[in-house]
Amino acid sequence: MNLTILGGGGFRVPLVYGALLGDRGEGRVRRVVLHDVDARRLSAVTRVLAEQAAGVPDAPVVSATTDLDEALRGADFVFSAIRVGGLRGRAEDERVALAQGVLGQETVGAGGVAYGLRTVPAATDIARRVARLAPDAWVINFTNPAGLVTEAMSRHLGDRVIGICDSPVGLGRRIARVLGVRPDQAWIDYAGLNHLGWVRGLRVEGRDELPRLLADPALLGSFEEGRLFGADFLGSLGAIPNEYLHYYYFNREAVHAAQRADRTRGAFLLDQQRHFYEEVSRPGTTALATWDRTRAEREATYMAENRETAGAGEREEEDLSGGYEKVALALMRAIARDERATLILNVRNRGTLSALDREAVVEVPCLVDANGAHPLAVDPLPGHAVALVSAVKAVDRDVLSAAESGSRALAVRAFALHPLVDSVAVARRLVEDYTAAHPQLAYLRR
Repeated sequence: MNLTILGGGGFRVPLVYGALLGDRGEGRVRRVVLHDVDARRLSAVTRVLAEQAAGVPDAPVVSATTDLDEALRGADFVFSAIRVGGLRGRAEDERVALAQGVLGQETVGAGGVAYGLRTVPAATDIARRVARLAPDAWVINFTNPAGLVTEAMSRHLGDRVIGICDSPVGLGRRIARVLGVRPDQAWIDYAGLNHLGWVRGLRVEGRDELPRLLADPALLGSFEEGRLFGADFLGSLGAIPNEYLHYYYFNREAVHAAQRADRTRGAFLLDQQRHFYEEVSRPGTTALATWDRTRAEREATYMAENRETAGAGEREEEDLSGGYEKVALALMRAIARDERATLILNVRNRGTLSALDREAVVEVPCLVDANGAHPLAVDPLPGHAVALVSAVKAVDRDVLSAAESGSRALAVRAFALHPLVDSVAVARRLVEDYTAAHPQLAYLRR
């Protein structure tokens, strides 16, 4: 199989390649094409991958190009992990939002809307090119905001684009761990949108083990989400939220923590990765060791402000090893080899969540086979979750409409109607400041 990675100069690409190196099955990926608009980053990541492959027999052959059409031709799978505007753009998203007193996180709140507005046009162009140049390819989307971008691409690729995220996998793994259950033996009842979902059950041989966890404050306090949200609140919800819901349930605290921080997450990553790419470009540098050291620091500081606000402490060692690359590999295996697998994915709703229309992309358990990902029936969401999911999906739709039409008014409405932006006046200032900060938003004129 041939795999094309868009955003191939990205920092986390070695995670994907590392997973491919461990796959020895029939029909495995044998050729990887990296595409990026930044040749320097491509060169650095290619060096890391070469060191990963050293001594591995029959490792997938790697090539790199800055020509998108060239990268897509002949692809069986396309892994999309682009970042429009780079980490500088992410840092600007955070800065502009926090100046207005609202959240600037890259997938949640004002920052997520801004990121979506500049990413959807690029993702749509990619989808059209895939449809033309590699019509039989499957697109695995990890580009954030993942649910929104997957929905934009699905309008051109249908069900041949599938969104992935490591958050539900990590959450299910942590719940299983504290319950003493093997994750591969558990059915995780998870439903919602990307970065906006809840685990409502964890079943082993037909028995739901989640009530045992929710009834035990000490057990709840033994893992990250229990400490983030608090045992009492989780007991009242009757579910375990995705960690990103901390931005909604503790929004005021999250904003204050971000404003007090020495620098935002985006600014931290911008500095860290600038140093990494500079260091790897120097002769004599051991690229893989430098990457390993940088990644360990990156993972350890993930959502640090939220954990500090909640007194949640450091991340568990088991949660520092990544996860989305394992989901991507499992997804490719299931489709390419017709190996049935159940994975939590971002796919078109098709009636799975009754509160949303059939074309809305949702994040739910899916059965995957050679014909793609098929959402499985789940219990209806409770009222509080329906309200939040419906509101955020309406914002997603305004972002999609604004990107398609170039309507500045729809962009303002997308910000204004987001649950974490509480003012039309603030929404107008956000659009003004974001269009000034990002040349990619010059299309918002009407």
